[in-house]
Amino acid sequence: MRARLAISALALFALAGAPASDDADWPVTGGDPGNGRWSPLTQIDRANVARLRVAWTYHTGDLPEGHSEIQATPIVVRGVLYTTTPALAVVALGAGDGIPRWRFDPFRGRARDLHVNRGVAYWEHGDDRRIFFTAGPRLYALSAATGKPIATFGGKGWIDLRAGLGRDVGGAQVIATTPGAIYHDLLIQGTRVGEGEGSAPGFVRAYDVRTGKIRWTFRTIPRPREPGHESWPADAWKSAGGANSWAGMSVDTARGIVYVPTGSATPDFYGGARIGENLYANTLLALDAATGARRWHFQTVHHDLWDRDLPAAPNLVTVTRSGVPLDAVAQITKSGFVFLFDRETGAPLFPVDERPVPASDLDGEQAWPTQPIPRKPAPFARQTLGESDLTDRTPAAHDSVLARFRRLRNGPLFTPPSREGTIVLPGFDGGGEWGGAAVDRASGVIFVNASDVPWIAAMRDRRRETAAARAPATGAEVYATYCASCHGPDRRGDGDRVPSLVGVARRLTAARMRDVIEHGRNFMPPFPSLPEGEKRAVIAYLRGTGGKAVAAAGAKAPASRGAPYDFVGYERWKDPDGYPAVKPPWGTLSAIDLNTGEYRWRIPLGNHPELGAATPTGTEQYGGPIVTAGGLVFIAATEDAKIRAFDAESGTLLWEATLPAPGYATPSTYMVDGKQYLVIAAGGGKLGSARGDAYVAFALP
Repeated sequence: MRARLAISALALFALAGAPASDDADWPVTGGDPGNGRWSPLTQIDRANVARLRVAWTYHTGDLPEGHSEIQATPIVVRGVLYTTTPALAVVALGAGDGIPRWRFDPFRGRARDLHVNRGVAYWEHGDDRRIFFTAGPRLYALSAATGKPIATFGGKGWIDLRAGLGRDVGGAQVIATTPGAIYHDLLIQGTRVGEGEGSAPGFVRAYDVRTGKIRWTFRTIPRPREPGHESWPADAWKSAGGANSWAGMSVDTARGIVYVPTGSATPDFYGGARIGENLYANTLLALDAATGARRWHFQTVHHDLWDRDLPAAPNLVTVTRSGVPLDAVAQITKSGFVFLFDRETGAPLFPVDERPVPASDLDGEQAWPTQPIPRKPAPFARQTLGESDLTDRTPAAHDSVLARFRRLRNGPLFTPPSREGTIVLPGFDGGGEWGGAAVDRASGVIFVNASDVPWIAAMRDRRRETAAARAPATGAEVYATYCASCHGPDRRGDGDRVPSLVGVARRLTAARMRDVIEHGRNFMPPFPSLPEGEKRAVIAYLRGTGGKAVAAAGAKAPASRGAPYDFVGYERWKDPDGYPAVKPPWGTLSAIDLNTGEYRWRIPLGNHPELGAATPTGTEQYGGPIVTAGGLVFIAATEDAKIRAFDAESGTLLWEATLPAPGYATPSTYMVDGKQYLVIAAGGGKLGSARGDAYVAFALP
């Protein structure tokens, strides 16, 4: 009989403390409820890792047209691997052989609403075993044995994430890209909402795992008489959006505390309508997992103007202070900081200073005058640059970048967005990102990877003419004014945040395109003030059915509302050949001792071999590391489609393998029938990379 690690709703932490046995699961995407991304397995170690070979490959077979990715980290329970596909199906595979057990397609019989997904959550009690995942605004409960929806959950096997927010959010986007956290019989779920005006609020809700009913809600945008309301304009709670937790959560099962990282308030880059610190946006919240009551909080960015969401679930770790073990929680940030707090009280374990930062010169904006900066550890990504940091890859690249550098606004960290464009370093995706960090439980060392490239935050005056004051624009003119700065003159997007609009008529109906224009979607802001005739014209233009100027009969232009500025678009700052505008390394992997705040090592991660550099250049990264008791750090995440193993002590590269497509995800490791496996999603798609539909598992021969 197989000896299995016990997995239950009360004790999912079993993996982190159990010795290696015939089977060892990876029951949570973060490895354990505390998101340590650590495994006690030692079968694969420093001495034999170079012998790893492909054990099995599973192709999902459902690449959708256009852009796609796989960002999911598989979970493994009782020898079965559960994960998602590029088309947002859920699959169960034999963890030892990759053979499918079942498949569930949430869009069968209805239009697909595709978005990224980072995995599923598992709960069991007795014979009742459930998988939870989201597709569009629906949160599903599936039988772990069959993949069929459990009808008693929400009355039909799913609930609508848009319900229960306390106000009508209309067609605003409310989805979830990261699985919720399990605590006893609760699924504590965050959401992803829009980035612009009119976005839904990002309240944190706990659902009964059996019925789908909401058991508690924590309002991240407080109402009157609630703590934090004073950090907003008095009536902002009626319409403000964002402050959502999209990155995942961590649970201290012994203390009954859930640690919730939140993102920015919306709109992301102009805060004239939300003057104040904006609690509980950009905040690490410690909530009572059973009731949702706030235990403590720490805001990492006040009045965010840079899309500085907390990008990953925090890591629970035990450090040593004055010879005494101390339970802590570590939170990485897009800015490249690691904040470390006492898990019980929220007291910072390294001093944090409120330092003055630059003011904004945009009309109506009041940037917060200070920001919290931890004294230790030192940032794990560059935060400032000068002319000496600009690329010297070729003379032409240097000259081009230097000319633009002298036109842009360049200042210290937290320099606000501007009309001429402000250099943001690390960029909007970090620094730290959703792949998260891993913690070695034995040493208290945190391993964190980072992209090290600049982006540009530029604003433009919003057009405010009435329909009577100007002739209706053609579809091409509307596209050039509002769309081309992000999607490009050729409509091909950037291969990442901004999708291609080539052939969009095959993917979206005209009605769905109108909905996206009016309500926004993912990183696209809404354009509710666009005149009716211009909406029709740009839709026709994109669908290839015309796009002439159309004046809506009897219609008036909507009253201009909201911010006086529009965000120009998500621009990575690159040289004319498409490489980052700064010198390498463009991506790194760091090991930081959280007991002391000092670095053990830092190395470039990834390479652009076509540049012929003597040392690896590093690349932009999406996905994170895991660490094992075998002394290894495993990570993919890079543009060069490699997965690698490093010596956790020294950072020495011990093994690498080429994947079918870049592994923009975080791996997991587990044991089945006495054999340890390492599995990674190879979905590519980001950064213009080749797409893939594979999960690849490695093991020793």
